[in-house]
Amino acid sequence: MHRFIYLLFIPFTSLLFSQSESLAVNYFEKGDFEKAKISFQKLYTDNPYNQKYFDYLIKSFQQLEAYRTVDSLLVTKIESNAFSPRLWVLRGYNFQLQNDTEKAEEAYTKAVKTIKENPFYGRLLGDAFQQINQLDWAIKAYKKAMELNPKLDYHINLARVYGEKGDIAYMYDNYLSLLIKNKAYKQAILGNISSFITENPENPNNILLRKRILSKMQQQPNPILNASMAWLFIQQRQYLKAFIQERAVYLKSKNLNPLIRLAKIAKEENHSGTQEILDFIIKNSSNKAIKIWAHKQAIALKLEANRPNIDKVEKEFKQLFETYKTGLETTDLQIMYAEFLVFYKSEIQQGILLLKTLIQKPLPKFQLAKAKMALADILVFDEKFSQALIYYSQIQKAFKNDVLGQQARFKVAQTSYYKGDFKWAETQLNVLKSSSSQLIANDALKLKLLISDNVFQDTILVALKKYAKADLLAYQNKNEEAIALLEEILQHHKGKTIEDEALLKQANLYIKSGNYEKARFNYQKIIEFYGDGILADDAHYQLAKLYEEFLDQIPLAKKHYEYLIFNKPDSVFFVEARNRYRKLRGDDAFNP
Repeated sequence: MHRFIYLLFIPFTSLLFSQSESLAVNYFEKGDFEKAKISFQKLYTDNPYNQKYFDYLIKSFQQLEAYRTVDSLLVTKIESNAFSPRLWVLRGYNFQLQNDTEKAEEAYTKAVKTIKENPFYGRLLGDAFQQINQLDWAIKAYKKAMELNPKLDYHINLARVYGEKGDIAYMYDNYLSLLIKNKAYKQAILGNISSFITENPENPNNILLRKRILSKMQQQPNPILNASMAWLFIQQRQYLKAFIQERAVYLKSKNLNPLIRLAKIAKEENHSGTQEILDFIIKNSSNKAIKIWAHKQAIALKLEANRPNIDKVEKEFKQLFETYKTGLETTDLQIMYAEFLVFYKSEIQQGILLLKTLIQKPLPKFQLAKAKMALADILVFDEKFSQALIYYSQIQKAFKNDVLGQQARFKVAQTSYYKGDFKWAETQLNVLKSSSSQLIANDALKLKLLISDNVFQDTILVALKKYAKADLLAYQNKNEEAIALLEEILQHHKGKTIEDEALLKQANLYIKSGNYEKARFNYQKIIEFYGDGILADDAHYQLAKLYEEFLDQIPLAKKHYEYLIFNKPDSVFFVEARNRYRKLRGDDAFNP
């Protein structure tokens, strides 16, 4: 019975201590140091080995300028069995608060001398010195410990201290030394370094890091240093330079994964060196799947060019199918070829037949969904909406909680919108506004606003139906017909909410058609008459790109990028506008 009561008493006592501690900490944080002192004094008396209570107690006395009391407490503690070398650090700091530099230095020196007795004290004292911002003493503690016991590694601690001091070169050296010893720290170290560099290779910290890595490479060649240099070049968007470093790593490790990641990044950035990276992967990989993936990316690059050579691309497809056949391993390539036949060669029936044949094969679930999605997209292109909706719905059902399923739901909404079934489209879009994919959520919200704004203003939906038809024509690459239908909207529905949407869509199509002056006129009209609307950011960004890429009017391009940077920090175009602006300003005036 007594044992049972005792067991009940333990959690009750712990709860009381927890509540008392919270109250004491609250007093301290609110600046009521007299009450904090009394509370922590009681807690410490009941728990004399609790370091936290002791530290708070002496801090409370120090806030009350009771320095002699603190010193008495520290001396008693030092002379007791509970001695810890950090007590000398605390005593030194107490002297420092009294501006007694000589006694403070004497206490700090005694603390560091204890490391001779036990090098493991180095970490304890280094941390203690950091907490009171005595960074030079922290460095002494860490270095002394490593000197006495070479097995101890406090490079990461030293790097952080040097970073706090602003000694960037020493910080880099310590991080790199640790990296050479243990590459498992790579992500953590590069993550810490990233806050000291920028995208600009001429930034002094970037230059310094490059020099420190080179210096280490000369002293102690190591693939991890090449990988670190590659990482720096990637941050600076110098992908060919990164490729040279990753290639050097590959020659020793035979691991192509870093190069594959680099190729993906370079392709996303539309970098001119992407093809060279892909060619290296194709040449050096012994893995068929990787080779096919790289070939697929290379074809995508060719098709994304301004004027792709269609005959050359088709020949490349056929050569790949001769080499790798049309089995399971080339499923993605076959899907891509079907899309190529439809969207680049207008051979719709051949593309549909290829995909219908493909989905009859025993494909893995995900690849089957991709083939069905591509088939549905082509059926929409061919205005066979009902058939397309069947395939989209099948994917949505099979991948309910996956981004692929959400993408299919968006396509259901989009197809319903093309059909003029705006109510059903809105129902689907309402669900997608909270999609786990930000891109899908943004697209859903944009289409939802387009529909809801115009349904509210135009009950018979004349303008919205025309706009949806123009949208479909643009998807079908019937740009001139789409432009004409949008012009009809602009002529007959002036001042309606659909006007800025029509202006933007038409401007984008004018650019595809090479009619840059008309595109410029549309963008400027949106900015002038709908400057507070949700499409103003689009207009500023697209106009800036137009001035930069096609009209060669760099000052005007910079002006519109500047507008987004300084006035629209929440815009989806902010990051890209900032990067383009920096490049135009000369921040990125460097070799690729």
